Amino acid sequence: MRTCYCNSLGLAEQHGLESIAFPAISTGVYGYPLRLAEETAISEVRGTPTQSLRRVVLACFDQATADVYKDVLEAIQRG
Repeated sequence: MRTCYCNSLGLAEQHGLESIAFPAISTGVYGYPLRLAEETAISEVRGTPTQSLRRVVLACFDQATADVYKDVLEAIQRG
């Protein structure tokens, strides 16, 4: 899954895109654990240097996903 984010961010950069959006990859029918997926997404987005991207949207299709993203981001802020 990390490769998906890395490759997508690289392609966005290669094409000079200013924004990109990601759903919670693999957490639906593939059953990947939501918290681990969100930690991976945030880690890859934060750790991949880009020049053109100004905005990355982590799309949440339900409240449970949004709650996990919020929890992970708050944990990062607390250190």
